[in-house]
Amino acid sequence: MEDVGLGDGAFAETVVFLSYFSDLPDVRQRGKVMYPLPEVLLLCLLAVLAGAETITDIARFGEKKLELLRRFRPFEAGTPAHDHLGDILATLDAEAFQRCFVAWVAALIGVPEGVVAIDGKTVRRSKGAAKDAIHMVSAFAARQRLVMGQVKVADKANEIVAIPKLLDMLAIEGAVVTIDAMGCQRAIAQKIVDKKADYILALKGNQGSLREDVELFAAEQKANDFKDTTVSRHQTVDGDHGRIETRNITVIHDVSWLQDRHHWPALTSVVMVESTRVIPGPDQDADKIEHETRFYITSLALAACLVGALVRDHWAVENSLHWVLDMVFRDDECRLRTDHAPANFTTLKHMALNLIRRAKSKDSIRLRRKVAAWDDDFLVSLIAA
Repeated sequence: MEDVGLGDGAFAETVVFLSYFSDLPDVRQRGKVMYPLPEVLLLCLLAVLAGAETITDIARFGEKKLELLRRFRPFEAGTPAHDHLGDILATLDAEAFQRCFVAWVAALIGVPEGVVAIDGKTVRRSKGAAKDAIHMVSAFAARQRLVMGQVKVADKANEIVAIPKLLDMLAIEGAVVTIDAMGCQRAIAQKIVDKKADYILALKGNQGSLREDVELFAAEQKANDFKDTTVSRHQTVDGDHGRIETRNITVIHDVSWLQDRHHWPALTSVVMVESTRVIPGPDQDADKIEHETRFYITSLALAACLVGALVRDHWAVENSLHWVLDMVFRDDECRLRTDHAPANFTTLKHMALNLIRRAKSKDSIRLRRKVAAWDDDFLVSLIAA
């Protein structure tokens, strides 16, 4: 993908951003290309930052904002119509685009500190008559609240295959990788350790007897007040919207009994989180009380107060990524279904979300997108951030 230089200021910043996508293959016949790939990427990103939710939105943005776009690139042929734009996104290599995205984010934030939460999300409207909805597995830096990378898979069941591919792309040395029970696999744990990171993996019923052994041991030790093993304990109490949730975190540091049977890479501790949630009843009705116990295995040798905070950080991927994509970017309403277009459009949303999050503004993400649509200077500042 060739780079075209026009000079100064904001344009120079744009060239820096596009340089991370310079290796993207363009399958179009070179002599017939009216719209250079750098121009298409710039158009799409600016449009999504300014609130575009569909290919038609992006095309209309290009029509209305051609003067702005020409501050950065020639756009000699103008901007593509929505059907042409859709064809370009459909044929753009999604894996290559994702690799370029990872390199760009790594340049922005370096090696992430704290939790890297890995989780999948289905793009529901991408399902067609003869095609399943695509599933995107993303890595989210919880402390920085930035998307680090993503991999497309056919469905949720393929997350086990996607997670190692995603880990291969990421620089995670010193980070703590958290994954739900789908990713609780020895090979995945080993890959995390090989990349000089730590893991916290959720336990459910898909690991054979591992969950049963952990649950039975924890129950026996709890009944004996953990006198026969080494533990650390911590309690947190949170109130939100009238609900009160108490979490008792117990970290069992003696896991030799577990390793004798299961041989997990670098396993150091087992974590038990017991939650009690009190939900006020309507009017004079009694409060509703919910109990839940969750188990995790981890390579960390930390006190319960620290591990509990890391476990909670994992949910940032739900609250600060998946929820925002659905509520602000209307991700579940996106009807793109052709070839690579759904995955590439999701990557564009991730790019836009990262840039909006880095903006120096106290406004909500929703309002920042609106301001980007209203104020060209603010929109330009986002890609120059």
